[in-house]
Amino acid sequence: MQVTTASSDLWHHYGRTRAEHDREVPDTFRWIWSQDSGPGPEALGDLSGRVVGDLGAGAARHAAHLVVHHEAAQVVPVDPSPGQYEMAAVLFGHLEPRLRIVLCDAVSHLETTASTYDVLYSVFGALDFTDPRDLLPAAFFALRPGGRLVFSTLAHYVGGAPAQPDVVAASVPARTPEVEAATMHRWVLQERVWVKVLDEAGFTGISVDMLPSAVQGPRAADTLLVTATRRP
Repeated sequence: MQVTTASSDLWHHYGRTRAEHDREVPDTFRWIWSQDSGPGPEALGDLSGRVVGDLGAGAARHAAHLVVHHEAAQVVPVDPSPGQYEMAAVLFGHLEPRLRIVLCDAVSHLETTASTYDVLYSVFGALDFTDPRDLLPAAFFALRPGGRLVFSTLAHYVGGAPAQPDVVAASVPARTPEVEAATMHRWVLQERVWVKVLDEAGFTGISVDMLPSAVQGPRAADTLLVTATRRP
């Protein structure tokens, strides 16, 4: 496991209640916001013998699923939160070395791993919470030629407000480990904006699928499933 220092951990509390009673490797892998339907890991392509990175992996549940249920050579969940790193290590550290848990922000990690990954993915992770003008060039750098980037992101804001028509972040509420109120940035972009920034970063074969929400209510949201390939 690789450890780096981090600033205030705004993800410290996320997922802790679940981790107290759900400690198993998930049987399913879902991209959709509600995590109860829609496509699964087939969107990643054939993982046999591949090196796979999970950007903004949280407690590494998706990464653990790939290690147990698929044939990747190694899956590397990357997250900047010490709290999430700790949970991932407790829950799934027994899966090492095929699961290599990394405490680091996605951009810094990718910038030190040139042409390392066959597949990079994110499930409402780093692609949502990092400026894509920084993250996408770093992802291009870390992928091997022909490598695949797949991520799910919000098609609109939770509650229904439309996505941004430009690369603009919104401030969303968060909590420090001391339970003090804080904010973080989240990028909720229109489909055409994602296509533009991916193209500018050097990706090709860009496709975007809209996955409608399977549930209704104030926290419901549609999902964009985005796939792109690093140019050889």
